[in-house]
Amino acid sequence: MGQIKVATAADRSALVETLAQAFQADPALSWILPDPAHRARALRGLFRTLVPADMRAGVALRAPGDEAAALWRAPGQAQSGMPEFLRTVIPLVATFGTALPRGLKVQGGIDAHRPKGHFWYLHYVGVRPGHQGKGHGGRIIRAQTATADAEKLPCWLETATVENVPLYERLGFVTQVEWDVPGGGPHFWGMMRPAR
Repeated sequence: MGQIKVATAADRSALVETLAQAFQADPALSWILPDPAHRARALRGLFRTLVPADMRAGVALRAPGDEAAALWRAPGQAQSGMPEFLRTVIPLVATFGTALPRGLKVQGGIDAHRPKGHFWYLHYVGVRPGHQGKGHGGRIIRAQTATADAEKLPCWLETATVENVPLYERLGFVTQVEWDVPGGGPHFWGMMRPAR
């Protein structure tokens, strides 16, 4: 396995593809976009919007063979501001279409339960399906938690995938809050990793 690298603008397409494949079976995105074919198309649109936004607000990491990708928002950047909202709202409406109300319910829950303060925010991390279970997810997360430790800063994430909770716990994250998205939506875990 090669070294995890900070992604550049030239890596955006690969990041989009890795994350779109990784999130195809995600419980929250499956609830928002129940049709698998529509979800596959919409995820590429979603990440074409989010990858550059998160790169501006923090750092994107990629595995050398694009097995895994992670989008981290820098301390103080977890909540998107009005300029970012205006840049992303039209593409996101086009991506989600009639599923937008469900997407807003999920985002509303995430925003309501995210803590205030100064921390690195693991917005998205994913491993391509053929490479899952081989340690790529842990490697790409540790690449940035090492930076957070050097800066003496905690890290925060949310997940709706119960199988991922033990992985995050092994990496030092501790569940702080759990919630259900209203209207039959998915269950979420909000997890904080203290600085080491």
